[in-house]
Amino acid sequence: MAVGTAQRKLAQWSAVLAKINDYEPELKALSDHELRKRSLSLRYRAKSQEPLERLLPEAYALVREAGRRTLNMRHFDVQILGGIAMHHHAIVEMQTGEGKTLTATLAMYLNGLTGKGVHLATVNDYLARRDAQWMGPIYEILGMSVGIIETQMQQPARRKAYAADITYGTAKEFGFDFLRDRLLLRRINEGLTDFLGGMLGQQGAGSAEEPVQRGAHFVVVDEADSILIDEARTPLIISALPTEEEKIAVECYRWSSKVADEFEDEEHYDYDHEKQSVELTPAGRQLVRTLPKPTAMDAVGMFTIYEYVERAIKVNRAFTLDRQYVNRDGEIVIVDEYTGRLAEGRKWRDGIHQAIEAKEGVEVTVATGQAARVTVQDFFLRYDKLTGMTGTAISSARELRKIYKVDVIAIPTNRPAIRQRLPDAIFGTSDQKWAAIVEEVRELHAQGRPVLIGTRSIDKSVHLSELLNEAGIEHQVLNAHQVAAEADIVARAGQRGRVTVSTNMAGRGTDIKLGDGVSDLGGLHVILTEMHDSARVDRQLIGRCGRQGDPGTFRQYLSLDDDILLNGLGPDRAERLEEQGKTSAGPYDHLGGLYRKAQRIIERRHFRDRRVLMYYEKERQKLQKQMGQDSYLDTAG
Repeated sequence: MAVGTAQRKLAQWSAVLAKINDYEPELKALSDHELRKRSLSLRYRAKSQEPLERLLPEAYALVREAGRRTLNMRHFDVQILGGIAMHHHAIVEMQTGEGKTLTATLAMYLNGLTGKGVHLATVNDYLARRDAQWMGPIYEILGMSVGIIETQMQQPARRKAYAADITYGTAKEFGFDFLRDRLLLRRINEGLTDFLGGMLGQQGAGSAEEPVQRGAHFVVVDEADSILIDEARTPLIISALPTEEEKIAVECYRWSSKVADEFEDEEHYDYDHEKQSVELTPAGRQLVRTLPKPTAMDAVGMFTIYEYVERAIKVNRAFTLDRQYVNRDGEIVIVDEYTGRLAEGRKWRDGIHQAIEAKEGVEVTVATGQAARVTVQDFFLRYDKLTGMTGTAISSARELRKIYKVDVIAIPTNRPAIRQRLPDAIFGTSDQKWAAIVEEVRELHAQGRPVLIGTRSIDKSVHLSELLNEAGIEHQVLNAHQVAAEADIVARAGQRGRVTVSTNMAGRGTDIKLGDGVSDLGGLHVILTEMHDSARVDRQLIGRCGRQGDPGTFRQYLSLDDDILLNGLGPDRAERLEEQGKTSAGPYDHLGGLYRKAQRIIERRHFRDRRVLMYYEKERQKLQKQMGQDSYLDTAG
């Protein structure tokens, strides 16, 4: 949406805001019982098909008064504007600390009045439960029921949670419940006695005899850019039972992993840095043929074995422990590169996940056939009304509009933002960069200013932590290994003298409030140790300082051997820059534009990948519909 159009809409909604404000004195005078009666009256009108647009002013005024009474949190006028935008099918961009969680209660209450069910989809169980419990008193005083969907929840409890007026959960769980319901309905329609139970490895399916969801009516997507864009290519898959052939595949994965180190770059294979793909050379294929193989692989074609070896080489080069994934008690769990959190339940496609399992020596979870699948993108397009909220969406407005048919509206801050950007610091090598970061932290720590340092990966957060320990600087580390303590660590990051080292996790989910006297010292200082593949993620981290008009500063540190130059500019240019960093004393300020150029190249590449996914997903569904099949279910069953 053009800036002018967005401004006109905000001006138009300001007239609605005035009507909402007019209700305030009247509602303040009501008792809790009378407030609930007003809410029940609105519910009756909504179920009688009265347009929600007509009910909006009074409904939002009721929610504001409920927030004031139960949580001592009165919605700001800008939050009311954000709630109006959500009701009008927009993705709302609100800066960090502006109260997105509270803002969402407005549109969720209004759309929940119809009784069709309202969902809020977030990124993990912790945030779903936290937000539901935190905002629950607002809904309850207005007579609305609240449910929570969590990963380990059984079917009867899920059904009850979905029956509530408002349901909080993760995007992943909402999607998997949709697939399980489709499988169940097919089982019922075909009269199969234990189809679903067999698919899910359960003994009996008595607890799942009815679908748990009521339909896809209205959804608010929290961290909308992360879920709707970064995870758009992620397919949610319920697997069928493994076949004998798939068990043989495990042997292929294990064997390929053992021999992968025997293959030399350029001699035995060619590696494409942009596509992160491997292709064996004739010498490489000859080596594959001569290597001894287990008997179980005798029935596997040689070209298929080449693919296993190429995949094993690829994961050795492109996937690193504590960067793209962690080994949690023998289970390979993806680390979401955009949020820094563990991506529970997700697996890489095309055998990559299994190749990593073989590499790490854990149980290889066979890439079984699919019983049902849906992409995150396709799942959310099913909703009658899709909206969302995030701190960074304007830069992705075109993609969101094209794919999801939603506008992006930037909501003004409640107080003017006064954060300051300090000059970027570019170094020849990463060692020089880390040393400079430690020195800046030492200086600010001595002043008592809190410092938040963002790193791109777990291993780099660990490396920086070791350097800070050597310098005698007390600090906290937040990465996917400390997910249980995430909220507490982030919430304390603004206290006097606090130093926090974090992956992208610190960029989302929990406010950082300044401790006593910290404003006088200049507020929170944020250090970005590397540029991310997406500018949105950098903006998320920057947004941690200067919340709600607080003072704050941030600085970007870069080096000529940063990964983004390799991934964006290619190996030849990156190698020349890396060599320049080793041999030249600098300065390198004139090279600053290269980093943003590399970032834009990677962002465009990811955008193309998502467009291709959308095209093939639509073609797959079109073909299955022509054949009279459910496009979400695998007909092989």
